[in-house]
Amino acid sequence: MERVLRNLKTQVPFHYLRWLRVRQSDGIRLIPADESCYFKAVDKYTRVKTLRGESLINKSIRELFAELDPDQFWRIHRGTIVNVSQIAKVNRAFTGRLILKLKDLPEALTVSRTYAHLFRQM
Repeated sequence: MERVLRNLKTQVPFHYLRWLRVRQSDGIRLIPADESCYFKAVDKYTRVKTLRGESLINKSIRELFAELDPDQFWRIHRGTIVNVSQIAKVNRAFTGRLILKLKDLPEALTVSRTYAHLFRQM
């Protein structure tokens, strides 16, 4: 028991991803993670949408979600992660699905039934 407690004390604390490295033609650009509005899966890559535009990063949506702060980023579909601070409102479609409207972007994002429980507490 003492050995387990000692190991827990010596472990390095986990830090969430703060910067996204985006490859561009002339090099690499860093985007602060909290400036992203949402992430969408595109094959083995992930598209990052910010207010300035969009870029591709060389990570799957699953890998990226494991590195993001779960208090700030919610997975709303198996292929979509949204920055909670960018949500303007949540509407219910005729089919019963939840639709997210973002603050500064015209896109609407659909919440799958699997992740709808995140919005029931609101």
